[in-house]
Amino acid sequence: MNIGSLRRRTVAASALVLAGALTLSACGDSDDSGDSPASKTSADSKLAAMVPDAIKKDGKISVGSDASYPPNESVDPASQKIVGWDIELFDAVAAKLGLKTEYHNAGFDTIIPGVQSGKYEAGVSSFTDTKEREQAVDFVTYYSAGTAWAALKGNPKGVNPDDACGKSIGVQQGTVQVDDLTARSKKCTDAGKPAIKSVVRKQQTEVNNDLVAGKVDAMAADSPIVGDAVKKTGKLDIIGQVYDTAPYGYTIGKNSAQFKEAVQGALKALIADGTYKKILTGAGVESGAITEPAVNAAQS
Repeated sequence: MNIGSLRRRTVAASALVLAGALTLSACGDSDDSGDSPASKTSADSKLAAMVPDAIKKDGKISVGSDASYPPNESVDPASQKIVGWDIELFDAVAAKLGLKTEYHNAGFDTIIPGVQSGKYEAGVSSFTDTKEREQAVDFVTYYSAGTAWAALKGNPKGVNPDDACGKSIGVQQGTVQVDDLTARSKKCTDAGKPAIKSVVRKQQTEVNNDLVAGKVDAMAADSPIVGDAVKKTGKLDIIGQVYDTAPYGYTIGKNSAQFKEAVQGALKALIADGTYKKILTGAGVESGAITEPAVNAAQS
């Protein structure tokens, strides 16, 4: 496998099998407030007609999401609902299809199996579209992200992402950053240098907290997540350059007929009417905006 061709939250092939999903605390429907993008989005009858009856029969799309990845997906402490720009955007996609959303907070590695089994009708969780994953589910791309690194302000441990031998680096389990560090660590040991000490945590928020507390020397995650942590904590700096940019995609079941084309059409409409740009700009992640959503667009 070419590690450099993958991106955020890549799971091993063995995880892409049918399995029961681990449901966590938060669960809820779309934001119906008058100020939400979804509330201002009109349904498109032609796109709505493409949604399979099995999905639209209850008027909702059941969505699996790991809400530990702010600003993309997280749990609002006040309402206990899943929020974030990723959620806002998919709410607007659903509204364009004449539907609402029902989110289920789940362990990241359980979401694709949940889509395969029919437990979820879509997965919205900063998934990277990869060739390996396309064997299990279909993807509709909507954003472009890369890996970034962060350290405490001033980089007191002198971490260099291109030569992090002997350093302790925090990452979230199940992500491509785990594989990335493994490959980088091998280069270290092959050169007779100390291995990288990967500190793998279940949730990205735990990784962020470890770095702020000085428990690790640096962390690696997707570029919008690192940027948000730097902004919100005020205690971190981005170090090095963003690399391995690749698309995020919504995960759709292989047996969902024209659903993926309907979602793709909804995204195109939201890009055309400015809703897409407004949502991304409001979250400060507009640098990863795309102009043309695609179906199964993973690079070889």
